[in-house]
Amino acid sequence: MNATKKVAFYTLGCKLNFSETSTIARDLTQEGFDRVPFEDFADIYVINTCSVTENADQRFKTIVKKALKVNPEAFLIAIGCYAQLRPQELAEVTGVDLVLGAAEKFNISAYLNELLSDNTQRAHGAQVHSCAIEEVDTYVSSYAIGDRTRAFLKVQDGCDYKCSYCTIPMARGISRSDRLENIMNQAREIAQSGIKEIVLTGVNIGDYGKGEFGNKKHEHTFLDLIQALNTVDGVDRVRISSIEPNLLSSEIINFVAQSENFVPHFHIPLQSGSNEILGKMQRRYKRELYVERVKSIKSVMPQACIGVDVIVGFPGETQELFLETYNFLSELEVSYLHVFTYSERPGTKAAEMADVVAAKERQKRSKMLRGLSVKKRRAFYESQLGTVQTVLFEGENKKGFIHGFTPNYVKVKTPWNPDLVNTLHSVVLREIDHDGLVRFDWENTEHKISATAEAVVVS
Repeated sequence: MNATKKVAFYTLGCKLNFSETSTIARDLTQEGFDRVPFEDFADIYVINTCSVTENADQRFKTIVKKALKVNPEAFLIAIGCYAQLRPQELAEVTGVDLVLGAAEKFNISAYLNELLSDNTQRAHGAQVHSCAIEEVDTYVSSYAIGDRTRAFLKVQDGCDYKCSYCTIPMARGISRSDRLENIMNQAREIAQSGIKEIVLTGVNIGDYGKGEFGNKKHEHTFLDLIQALNTVDGVDRVRISSIEPNLLSSEIINFVAQSENFVPHFHIPLQSGSNEILGKMQRRYKRELYVERVKSIKSVMPQACIGVDVIVGFPGETQELFLETYNFLSELEVSYLHVFTYSERPGTKAAEMADVVAAKERQKRSKMLRGLSVKKRRAFYESQLGTVQTVLFEGENKKGFIHGFTPNYVKVKTPWNPDLVNTLHSVVLREIDHDGLVRFDWENTEHKISATAEAVVVS
């Protein structure tokens, strides 16, 4: 029955969602479903939702409409964080047939086969299967492969932190981790596929080491994990995704500094440069620790790229406290900012707090920090001009150009050449183009890729 059924996927949100979408897609393909691009005609459309983005429900409705425009008779399935937090809201969206929560999404084929075998169920509205988040206490391995030149490898899920603004613990449950043996096997599979870079992902990856059921400690820590992954043959790069500053130890920093495979790029959430606001957010550190981490990285990796998450407009953030954050970041040796405009999330402590910042003021502050981010990134790129870097080229033709990234996350561009896709090349960073990306010179013209070469690595 499934051999003729076409399924398409759309993923919202983080790298973790992409890794899980990819795994679910592989499972359905193995069961006989034919995966097609989301823009194509499909019998089933699966939308992996996110609860972090503002207006998540509106984005979901827009994507549903796009799918139904291609095939008005298609089955629509919602999974992911928003499906766990607000299942009834998604079930009421016209065209949605099935909503699966945090645990149920990994058993999508069983629910889907039942739905396909009894088409009359659609007349009774969308089915909702979403257990209480307290029951979500098992770990499911995932990794994304085949869609990108980089693979997203999930090593951890859930979170035991209780930040006052965050719904993720309510959407994904307690912190739990994969076994080291499983992760190593998956990393080898990725390497054998020819992918050059692995990005480690999770909700709170520095907390790696909790048991598969979140109820005990593994015998391994995050440091043990990265030391083991450093030995996998065939992987040129390993990148650590977002890691909490209080979990980014000196041992981890020093290991990355001496590793040939782990790249000098850290993304470290800050959220506020004010200790007063950090306290209200229930973060587990103060700004002084953040400064210490940045200085520690730069002392052993001067060329390292450091990205920062920051939230503006949190309740109680006066103009003075916002400027404290702005000035703190302005003086800090970081490379770029991911700026989030605070929005109330039902069920969080922050949503009940007084001293709410007006929406217009939130947007104004967000614009200021985004402007600062542009300056930070430009300054970092300028500091890298004239250096020799190894670039991994991506697989998409964007307006006649192919893009790639250096180990320390400088984004470069050159005229489109399909032979460059998923290859590594040594280049000299030359100048910043009008779009803010970096143009380069080939370090050695005789090593330019030929039409038959699969990869060229210049040392």
